[in-house]
Amino acid sequence: MQQLPKPKSGILDIAPYVGGKSSAAPGVKVTKLSSNETPLGASPAAKAAYAETAANLHRYPDGHATVLRQAIADVYNLPMQHLICGAGSDELIGLLVHAYAGPGDEVLFSEHGFLMYRIYAQSFGATPVTAHEDGLKTCVDALLAKVTERTKIVFVANPNNPTGSYIPASELKRLRAELPSDVILAIDGAYAEYCDQQDYSCGIELVHNSENTVVLRTFSKIYGLSALRIGWMYAPLLITDVLNRIRGPFNVSYASINAAAAAVRDVEFTDKARAFNKEWLGWMSAELAKLGLTVHPSIANFVLVGFPGGKHSASAANTFLMERGLIVREVANYGLPDCLRITIGLEEDNRAVIAALSAFLAT
Repeated sequence: MQQLPKPKSGILDIAPYVGGKSSAAPGVKVTKLSSNETPLGASPAAKAAYAETAANLHRYPDGHATVLRQAIADVYNLPMQHLICGAGSDELIGLLVHAYAGPGDEVLFSEHGFLMYRIYAQSFGATPVTAHEDGLKTCVDALLAKVTERTKIVFVANPNNPTGSYIPASELKRLRAELPSDVILAIDGAYAEYCDQQDYSCGIELVHNSENTVVLRTFSKIYGLSALRIGWMYAPLLITDVLNRIRGPFNVSYASINAAAAAVRDVEFTDKARAFNKEWLGWMSAELAKLGLTVHPSIANFVLVGFPGGKHSASAANTFLMERGLIVREVANYGLPDCLRITIGLEEDNRAVIAALSAFLAT
């Protein structure tokens, strides 16, 4: 009998990641609010920098992403040698797991954490472990209770996706202090640029003061560069040295480097995007609450909404919205079957969602 190639043990047990939908019924105008993309798009400076790369498509990119790392260092006042860039923060998550966790090891995160933590753990033969959340918030005590001698990495998304919740700086600091010194604390700040709460921290100060903490960031959200797949990590030299040994030599494209460097330096545009989101996140949350829906507090660029069930279930609401071209995100795969996640869009998009849900709940 002919033998076919077989993947490594455990690969076929992985549930593939499924992104937010982008299409509705044929002929229906689509309003996509399923992937937490910024409605304002990329800054004009980033678009111009991207266009300028067309003349050099035959050239390899700088394998060290020097221009981008320098821009990040300048804007965030960080030492450039502690920065590493990747094809989205997703790649950096994968590199971290690849380097520090494998068969017999454990990767720990909260029960409604980003799906890629589980997927990458399984991909490299490590065991994903979840800790319960307290009111859809990361619970430090629950995480600490799940730590064993096999734990290698603890991921904390702050704010978390898909809940939009966060834990304060004091709790992040406590988590780091009570974790064993050989366990990496990876703080995923994909939505950090949206946050201006006084007790919030993206965790950069913890990297300053330790050899076992990293901060992950992305250009896919407030910077509007999702299509280019670009992200960065701030980490101790011990860890950046390890990841630089295993990443691809040209893992970030020429266009991505230049566009992201321009985007991060365009602080005025970033401030504009943050202010726009704050205004409409507040509006959307208030209007959803007026409809009698459960609105889980969010400090990101989306809101998690709970539905009562029966004929007004989250699934039925999603179908109703889809029929009208309004694409939001079902989150049953995150263990939240009674909820939908709705990205903050342009004014007309936000108003259209509220009008549609009002009609749905009236049926």
